[in-house]
Amino acid sequence: MQVQSIPFSEYHAWAEIIIPLALPKNFTWAIPAALEPKLKIGMRVEVTLGKNKRYAGIVKHILYEAPAYETKPIIQILDEQPVVFAKQLALWEWMAGYYLCTEGDVMQAAVPSNLKLNSETVLSWNEAHDDDISDLDDNEYLVAEALQMKRELRLSEIQQILDGKQVHAIIKKLLQKQICFVWEELKPKYKERQETFVLLHPDYANEAALEQLLNQPTRATKQMELLLAFLHFSKLQQGEVKQVELLQKANASAAQLKGLIDKKILYTERRSVHRLPQLPPMSNVDFALSDAQTKALESLQNSLQTQPIVLLHGVTASGKTQLYIHLIAKYLQAGKQVLYMLPEIALTAQTIRRLQQHFGGNIAVYHSKFNPNERVELWHKVREGNIRIVLGARSAMLLPFQDLGLIIIDEEHDASYKQQDPAPRYHARDTAIYYASLHQAKVVLGSATPSIESYYNALTGKYGLVTLSERYADVALPAIEMVDTRMLAKEHKAKVLLSPALHEAITQTLAAHKQVIIFQNRRGYTPYQVCGVCGWVPQCRHCSVSLTYHKSTNKLSCHYCGTHYPVV
Repeated sequence: MQVQSIPFSEYHAWAEIIIPLALPKNFTWAIPAALEPKLKIGMRVEVTLGKNKRYAGIVKHILYEAPAYETKPIIQILDEQPVVFAKQLALWEWMAGYYLCTEGDVMQAAVPSNLKLNSETVLSWNEAHDDDISDLDDNEYLVAEALQMKRELRLSEIQQILDGKQVHAIIKKLLQKQICFVWEELKPKYKERQETFVLLHPDYANEAALEQLLNQPTRATKQMELLLAFLHFSKLQQGEVKQVELLQKANASAAQLKGLIDKKILYTERRSVHRLPQLPPMSNVDFALSDAQTKALESLQNSLQTQPIVLLHGVTASGKTQLYIHLIAKYLQAGKQVLYMLPEIALTAQTIRRLQQHFGGNIAVYHSKFNPNERVELWHKVREGNIRIVLGARSAMLLPFQDLGLIIIDEEHDASYKQQDPAPRYHARDTAIYYASLHQAKVVLGSATPSIESYYNALTGKYGLVTLSERYADVALPAIEMVDTRMLAKEHKAKVLLSPALHEAITQTLAAHKQVIIFQNRRGYTPYQVCGVCGWVPQCRHCSVSLTYHKSTNKLSCHYCGTHYPVV
């Protein structure tokens, strides 16, 4: 299938399109007149790059001034509505500039893989070739014969015919002999999940007809039992009875169901269903705050009135999540969407159970561990506004929110918010702050140990600052005691592994039949070298952090920048 060539002068509009490749700049394609009225910014379109390769790109700008070079045409529009919004495209552009990557890199990270279509190689029979293929060898003949019959073969089909043997070499020979030609076709990846539902035939929709049916004598007792089971489940599930569940719960066979369908008592219908479990939406905040929490919530709400970003500095177990729930309920009532970010995917499971108790189906989880089809469904639900609250790790920040009102970044100090590889190497906290500015949304940063930059911004007035220094229910903070092991080594004139205070605490805990956890934060053979006379510790000249001794290489290493030093 070849792209139709249209004279350059026939085009009146052009589109700047982002494709999921690390290209130095976005390219421009011409918009055919038939597609011009339908095309909108944010839609996916099929385009050709290079000789044959096809991609699904996203329209960033529509231009009405002809470029200085000849352009290829857009092949087709893939969506009825935009899959991303203008604010999201603005975010992509900012990320590309700030984190020194391309907009294609950002698109690759943001858009679910099943919306990024890549082309598949297709072989087509050359109609100009005569039908004589007797001079071909065995493998060439197999492919050519299949092409003669089907006229088109995908690369995956050719691999099955040849059982994976020298596929590309054989295709090359067929092309050289002009038996076929190659073109590229976009391969759709996302498929809606379909399930079969069982329904009562309209002839028995009224109770009188149904009662007459049930009172008729019949020898098909198994079918009657299945019908009674269907009526029972239909009443419980409001008419939504899945075939698989019905047969399983009624302990019936497909043949018995077919008998009822042939008699036009029941019928089946294929429907699209959601892959993710759905709960009824709700908003119910049914717990009381402590006095300290109430004061902190009032202070937090007042700060958000005057400043777009507020740091909530609350000690561990002070009840910050309960404040978040109150804030979420407020923005939900105002018709806004909320993004609740966590640094680790592992933390989402316990948090979602807690939030679902208050918000039900209004909330959904989004992270990279979902399969591609589930991510596509969540993407569309967020874009359409059906999901009001999203809980997720850093990738959730790239979703197409329709009306974002609040972003909560819990444990904002955590290094997991920083994407390392591949590009874009973005910091989700900082990117979320910029994304919030595009929506005129508010941002709450929460932490018991704020990052230096966030705490500095709060102290200098750039961010608001709210402090919650009491634990919930007046639970006492654990006692922390610092012990200088260097002094102990001098006193005992030997290396001390466990200080007397630690040894006594462990002994007392074991005597009380309780457990002990000892954390040893170590990489390398020893975490640092220390002078036995003055206590000096060698440091990296670039990072000013202590150097770790690695016995395998007999060198001191900096775990920040990777510089190696000889042993002192």
